[in-house]
Amino acid sequence: MEHVNSYYAATANEHAPWPQLTENIQCDVCVVGGGYTGLSTALFLCEAGFDVVLLEAGRIGFGASGRNGGQLVNSYSRDIDVIESRYGHDTARMLGSMMFEGGDIIRERIQQYDIQCDFKPGGIFAALNSRQLHELESQKGNWERYGHDGLELLDAERITQEIDSKNYVGGLLDHRGGHIHPLNLALGEAEAIRKLGGRIFEQSAVTGLKYGDPALATTDKGSVSAKFMVLAGNAYLGNLEPKLSAKAMPCGTQIVTTEPLSDEQAHSLIANQYCVEDCNYLLDYYRVTGDNRLLYGGGVVYGARDPDDIDRLVLPKLLKTFPQLEGIKVDYRWTGNFLLTLSRLPQFGRLEPNVYYMQGYSGHGVTCTHLAGRLLSEVLKGQAERFDAFAGLPHLPFFGGRRFQVPFSAMGAVYYSLRDKLGV
Repeated sequence: MEHVNSYYAATANEHAPWPQLTENIQCDVCVVGGGYTGLSTALFLCEAGFDVVLLEAGRIGFGASGRNGGQLVNSYSRDIDVIESRYGHDTARMLGSMMFEGGDIIRERIQQYDIQCDFKPGGIFAALNSRQLHELESQKGNWERYGHDGLELLDAERITQEIDSKNYVGGLLDHRGGHIHPLNLALGEAEAIRKLGGRIFEQSAVTGLKYGDPALATTDKGSVSAKFMVLAGNAYLGNLEPKLSAKAMPCGTQIVTTEPLSDEQAHSLIANQYCVEDCNYLLDYYRVTGDNRLLYGGGVVYGARDPDDIDRLVLPKLLKTFPQLEGIKVDYRWTGNFLLTLSRLPQFGRLEPNVYYMQGYSGHGVTCTHLAGRLLSEVLKGQAERFDAFAGLPHLPFFGGRRFQVPFSAMGAVYYSLRDKLGV
């Protein structure tokens, strides 16, 4: 499987290829999946001195890690006040202490390994109505309780200075947010793994798993025997492990990227080149790329079905936000899957004492996957407290089982979409 025809694939940094697995090998840790979860895990473990093998069914960053909006959004898909009300103060305290860590890890990786991925700091949550603006005020207070001092509320006048759109009544600027070229970040992390002695194999889909001591992952042309195994396939794990696929649902999102804009055009749209996402349940997100294109995405297709006409789904939203771009040419369009959980919180845990999994970031995967890799490395070094704070969360199946998870979720989305339109 090759990368989809996306803007990211077309502008990826040059890199040496990784081979296909064609033999039977052994290692300390076998990581299944070459997206951010697998890459972060493998890189932390290589730094700690473990012998690591990473298996990827397609190319590094083939899935969401190489297709997403490229935004470094802090926290989780459910914010800390919801976590505290549902799971208690102790759980909220543990998860709250980690909710800005993933973005910090990414910035550290970029600097430490000189990863060229067009990083730009700052992100805006944009409110479309007074209810959303009030929720952003609460979010600011919740985040500041857990040590975030880089937040700035924007009123109606201030947000129009940042974004040349009449859509918004205000917003929240997160100076610890930012945006990147996500595929180049993935490729840079893979190169760091290579330099530290980790072994990466592409086009090496795992076709069978056998748990035990050691655990065994089998591909069409080889196998990996390992003391520990980490399943990190997320929305692209398929049915390799039914225990995991039953508790989360792949969902698709669509992105378009325009032709290059002039410097003047690009800075007129978003003055300080922050990334932006609105506060709707079915949200839109956008930013200006390193070569001055507007990248705009949004919408959810439940069940990871590829839509027939991405332009029809995304362009009306883009032009509603920026009507001054009427007639703009779209150079790239693509779709990709993320993994949604019923709780909207990530699922970390153990299938066996030596078999771990991390999945289901529900749209907040860029930062949380990097946290996940650090937590898994802590477990294998004998410190499981922070990993177990996530592992202790309930991993609930969708209502109606796998057969009905898509229609039930779509019905819920219609309800929330109506709430977005009514501003209630």
